[in-house]
Amino acid sequence: MKEFLKMTLAAMTGFLIVGAVFFFFTFALIGSLAALGSSQPIMPGSAVLTIDLSKTAISEQTTEADPISQIQGNNISVIGILDAIRAIDTAASDPAVKYIFMKPDMASGGIAEIEELRSALNNFRSSGKAVISYLETPTNAGYYLASVSDKVYMSAHEGTMSFVNGLSSQLIFLKDILDKLGVNVQLIRHGKYKSAGEMYIKNTASKENLEQNQELLDAIWSNWTHTIAESRNISEEDFNAMLNDMKLNSSEDFLKCGLVDELLTREELKQKINDLYSAGTTESAPMISLSDYARINVLPNIKAENKIAVIYANGNIIDGDSVEQVSGDRFANMIADIRKDSTVKAVVFRVSSPGGSVFASEKIKTEIDLMRENKPVIASYGNYAASGGYWISANCDYVFSNAGTLTGSIGVFSMMYDLSGTMKDIAHVNITSVKTNKHADMYSGMRPLDNTELAYMQASVENIYDKFTDIVSEGRNLRKSYVDSIAQGRVWAGSDALEIGLVDQIGTISDAIEYAALSAKGDFGSDLTNWQIVEYPKPLTTMEKLMKMLNGENAKIFAGTTLEPVEKAFNEWKDSKNGQVYARMPYEMIIR
Repeated sequence: MKEFLKMTLAAMTGFLIVGAVFFFFTFALIGSLAALGSSQPIMPGSAVLTIDLSKTAISEQTTEADPISQIQGNNISVIGILDAIRAIDTAASDPAVKYIFMKPDMASGGIAEIEELRSALNNFRSSGKAVISYLETPTNAGYYLASVSDKVYMSAHEGTMSFVNGLSSQLIFLKDILDKLGVNVQLIRHGKYKSAGEMYIKNTASKENLEQNQELLDAIWSNWTHTIAESRNISEEDFNAMLNDMKLNSSEDFLKCGLVDELLTREELKQKINDLYSAGTTESAPMISLSDYARINVLPNIKAENKIAVIYANGNIIDGDSVEQVSGDRFANMIADIRKDSTVKAVVFRVSSPGGSVFASEKIKTEIDLMRENKPVIASYGNYAASGGYWISANCDYVFSNAGTLTGSIGVFSMMYDLSGTMKDIAHVNITSVKTNKHADMYSGMRPLDNTELAYMQASVENIYDKFTDIVSEGRNLRKSYVDSIAQGRVWAGSDALEIGLVDQIGTISDAIEYAALSAKGDFGSDLTNWQIVEYPKPLTTMEKLMKMLNGENAKIFAGTTLEPVEKAFNEWKDSKNGQVYARMPYEMIIR
């Protein structure tokens, strides 16, 4: 008995010690993270505003630093595109900011965010101040941004590599591996271009999928090459020829082809920056980063009584109330609260979503429709406004899109997976179904659907597609037959979406906010200094991210590797509900 008590006491003591160590470690970790993010930047009397995209990521919303990155010392700031635009606009009239120095290398992310950043930089130049860029390893996105500059400099050091080579898209198909795993996927859809789910039933892309991918990339690239060519005073044909003939191999090639103005070493660049700041100075010009400048100068106008609410629908549309994505219940409740807030006079609905659950989309749309009864709702499209993302916003009073926004995908699909082959042939498990009715087990995933069940599912998909085209027809004031002709699940670039009537104007989130101010009921004026801009929902804090990390949520085995898209595709298939109807775009696109 004594030995038992001793062992029990020792175990309890050990448990308490381990718990105490874990508690103090966690407390110290939280304290250190809080200390890292607590310092307030100081604005010099005059400075150069720097945009280093290897240290600053442009996203939909400004977020606090990722805890893992902070611990590892990889402190990449994440600034929302609206905050970035407002900071650059403020800098244009701020006498303390002499010019902008940009290092666009490593720029990556959503098409819309890159286009909107470039637009803001172009507006900055119209104030009479300069934008200067320096390239070391140019990419498509990096050079597109750099081309807006008054001067583009490039590294004179040997070993410079170019990744300016045009756009490409890689489509992933999982049928072979699913066959090996014994998984039979039955796809029910409407829309010959509705290729979501195609990756699970085919080994290669359909003719229609290839067609829309090619035309989509061509439209985006055409917009970009036109902009670059105009900025550098060259022809689009010549620029594309440089890429096709692989003439851009070294810094000297960029200089020879007229894509940069001068080659500089790092020391020469430093002197150039100093000379542009104050001719003849030997001391380094004071600099302030875009993120720090925004923290100082982009502050809520809390004195303004009237508000414009900016609602970010960023991510997949899912059922429930999760904080991770655009969850139906959470967003419906949030929009209802905003609708009841009398201080909110207008709303900008920022959509950057490839779609998802029809059920959740309808909940959100219903609340948007109710909002429009007493407040103007202006849509602003980010990287995607596709499928469910278009469903929830097509009825808005006015729609702004970026030229490269992936828009439309007006189509519906459902998937049923049958794991009976997996269970029997691979796991060697036999299944016997016991049921009260003939079709009681149709959603079990343990047998294929029969013809009656397939017809039942197809009818559901057809009904929802009909509802989708009704929504677009009413919201966009278009004939339903015409909507059907441009729908069929097809994805359009924003520039093409404008031509066919799916959006009203090419413009940024800042343009949408100005339009919302003008549309507000009452004589409030469009001067945004008289408005308080309030963003919903609030992004997760570092503390909240840390707690999710400690809980082991959202672990990704292949994050940052070439297999990450495959893992993502498998997870989406795994997390999909058997038989649920989806309005979702077939792919996502990142520009580098």
